[in-house]
Amino acid sequence: MKIIQDIETIKEPFKSAVITIGNFDGVHIGHQALFHEVIERAETMDGTAVAMTFDPHPIRVITRNGHPPLITLYEQKAELIEKAGIDVLICIPFTMDFAALSARTFVEEILVKRIGMKAIVVGQDYTFGNNREGNVDLLRRYAEELGFTVIVADWIQSSTVDNDRISSTAVRELVMDGQIEKAAKMLGRNYQIRGTVAHGRDRGGKLLGIPTANINLQDELCPKVGVYAVIVHYDGQRYPGVANIGYSPTFDDHVFTVEAHILDFKKDIYGQKIMVNFVQRLRDEKKFSGIAELVEQIDRDIVEARQILAPHFES
Repeated sequence: MKIIQDIETIKEPFKSAVITIGNFDGVHIGHQALFHEVIERAETMDGTAVAMTFDPHPIRVITRNGHPPLITLYEQKAELIEKAGIDVLICIPFTMDFAALSARTFVEEILVKRIGMKAIVVGQDYTFGNNREGNVDLLRRYAEELGFTVIVADWIQSSTVDNDRISSTAVRELVMDGQIEKAAKMLGRNYQIRGTVAHGRDRGGKLLGIPTANINLQDELCPKVGVYAVIVHYDGQRYPGVANIGYSPTFDDHVFTVEAHILDFKKDIYGQKIMVNFVQRLRDEKKFSGIAELVEQIDRDIVEARQILAPHFES
């Protein structure tokens, strides 16, 4: 997949470009359906399947940092879009100047003339241009004049949340509520966080005999406080694990941490990047009477996690 981060570098239009546009936060199965439609249309036209997204998230720019945490950071979003089969990903640096573009300028100058759009695939509530002046009806009027086709995709319904349509907001709410198995059904994969392993309070290994990898999160959505069965990706390998998100109430120091105990793993990975896939929530975080009781519970968590994760590691 070709990635373009400056539209000024596009020197000539793509061949019969079929495009879809959005933030695609989460790249959930609704987004994946849009990509599938784009790819199919491009194949019938012998054209180019294009996705356009924005970084930073437009809400962050328009509301000056007042935005929800991201389900997928840009790096993971690009990986998932490539996996979907898109030919070209255009990431627009979102600024107030870009936000001020009129709907007409955006469609005619950027989509049609520069990118070479011959068809666009959008959801029913798609809006664009300064103050969201553009909508599907306006897009159809432009299409007649400028010579492209508008395909409006159907909503993708969810059987996990009262038959609501799948959306980034719905996924975000599920993750924040700890319902990661339901979120996985909307995403089409386990919810993932990724980050660099940092030095923590060093209690896991020295005090408890259970070493943990402390992860510094950036801007992404953090699941609800609690204990989870997880699959950790490091250096091209997958490992079962148990993750704790919260404040370690047994120690009563009120410091929030995200830490993962990787089972049967003894490597020093400080400063290394890992990815943690959340498979199932095991329990709430709890204050124990002391270290001995805490260790007993962690041992039970490990046994339960091994049972849950065993099918994921069967050859």
